Amino acid sequence: MSTLSVRNIRGQAVESVSATDAKNTFGTILEKALAKGMVAITKRDKARAVLLSMEEYQALLERSPDPLKILTAEFDALVARMQTPAAKAAGRALFKATPAELGKAAVSAVRKRG
Repeated sequence: MSTLSVRNIRGQAVESVSATDAKNTFGTILEKALAKGMVAITKRDKARAVLLSMEEYQALLERSPDPLKILTAEFDALVARMQTPAAKAAGRALFKATPAELGKAAVSAVRKRG
């Protein structure tokens, strides 16, 4: 086993093992991952995979922003804007519009963008 220049979230060097050793001695490697947080698995001296402990995995998840929280906030803001009196009136007007009025509004919107 050797040590790569890869470090875990605590700054400790990550131990590596060859893919063959990983296949043959998974139990030992699992114990090392549990003790050290992670083990890099190498093939021809290149890191090819990483075995993480759940603690290390959870720590990585906690450091990353939750994309659904961001989208939820954006969605909630959009819904709030749709609930204003002006937006509700515009929605009612949209459903009452004739095909000609809708066509005119579409052309006007395209001109504003271009």
